[in-house]
Amino acid sequence: MSEQDAEQTDRQKYEFRKVIEELDEYEGSGTQLVSIYVPGGTRVSEVQAHVTQEHSEASNIKSKQTRTNVQDALSSIKSRLQYYEEAPENGMVLFSGAIDTGGGQTDMVTKVLESPPDPIESFRYHCDSHFLTEPLEYMLADKGLYGLIVLDRREANVGWLKGKRVEPVKSASSLVPGKQRKGGQSAQRFARLRLEAIDNFYQEVAGMANELFVPDRHEMDGILVGGPSPTKDEFLDGDYLHHELQDLVLGKFDVSYTDESGLYDLVDNAEEALADAEIMQDKSRMETFFKQLHEGEEATYGFGPTRQNLMMGSVETLLLSEDLREDVVVAECPECGATEYELVERLHDTPETVECGDCGAAIDVADEDREDVIEHLMAIADQRGTETHFVSTDFEKGEQLMDAFGGIAGILRYSTGV
Repeated sequence: MSEQDAEQTDRQKYEFRKVIEELDEYEGSGTQLVSIYVPGGTRVSEVQAHVTQEHSEASNIKSKQTRTNVQDALSSIKSRLQYYEEAPENGMVLFSGAIDTGGGQTDMVTKVLESPPDPIESFRYHCDSHFLTEPLEYMLADKGLYGLIVLDRREANVGWLKGKRVEPVKSASSLVPGKQRKGGQSAQRFARLRLEAIDNFYQEVAGMANELFVPDRHEMDGILVGGPSPTKDEFLDGDYLHHELQDLVLGKFDVSYTDESGLYDLVDNAEEALADAEIMQDKSRMETFFKQLHEGEEATYGFGPTRQNLMMGSVETLLLSEDLREDVVVAECPECGATEYELVERLHDTPETVECGDCGAAIDVADEDREDVIEHLMAIADQRGTETHFVSTDFEKGEQLMDAFGGIAGILRYSTGV
């Protein structure tokens, strides 16, 4: 996938994730929130016929309020469908229903999501007190599935690398005796017992790996094995793993630890084998950012400085945390004409006023003065030819981007002093 395609995919995922989070906040007083999943290429006339049938059957709902709300939701969906002849290639999802707004009041919400990240496999109609978003959430889950094994002759751990997330699952400790034999034992007998204990331990580790990986072997992208030499070599050369798993091994790598932390070391040391994995791309960008931050001057972070550098066209790569959930209030000061920007958490109320940073005057603001901070920054990035990348928090430096730098940073084309 090209950088441009990857950036487009990241944006699409963000837009879908934002809508899903909004939909998940909604709740109906009864089973009155309607979700319809439509596979790509489906004739919309078929969907309309199904909606008409559901509208008719809804007349049998005992609760008058629920009956009215369901029928209104279906009518809203049917009116949206008239703009289509058939569903887009990856399908479409329609959500509609009367959501509770407090104080016994409701508000009708209708949303249409076209072309989700993965194709919709089958038609699905769902009516509940919450919108059905789980299938979309699954589509947005990190792609890429690798099995991880780290071992020495004392302990072992196995787990997953799922997209950008390392997930430890199983561990084992060995009964292999040390190299120093007990008194009274011949060297030959002690060596034989030690080799038997090593073999038994390798079989136990392979059993853990086989149990974890074999059921998902057809979905896996590979297996990484780590440990000191000669342990990892003995393990792989001994054909302990299931033969289908053996074929999935991408490589063996030296790691210093074989506890859970060793799984993370394994992913780091397997950088070349995982060159196409999302986590390595994120790590590479963050390492470049930190290198420029500490050794050079071609880095920026925080909303204000990053936005200023974006406006100057000096940002080569805009880095945004996947966990960033803020809006920005944009207000012009009536006293001095300066524009003030203030960040507000996504689900918090809009402040009534903000203070002008230039003259100190109070600026009245309203809901229409706020916008998604990510969309705000990406719009500027598009105008200036800046690449935008979303960074996971499932590794240390990605977490630091969110916690220490507010989820916003940039790698500069040249130093600006801002």
